[in-house]
Amino acid sequence: MQLHVQDMMCGGCAKSVTKALTNLDKDAKVQADPESRTVNVETSAPLAQVQKALEAAGFPATVR
Repeated sequence: MQLHVQDMMCGGCAKSVTKALTNLDKDAKVQADPESRTVNVETSAPLAQVQKALEAAGFPATVR
């Protein structure tokens, strides 16, 4: 899935986003690009759980 994370602006933010997603699913594959504010994630977790985990980490996301 591809998500837009408006508040992801730097490498530190990208690390936080990646950590939130790998805490949800340890096998998740995450590519976070702060420049485009885009996150590509391959996970077995449903979209709603992914968005909830990101929101809890302070990075609300919308589907791209």
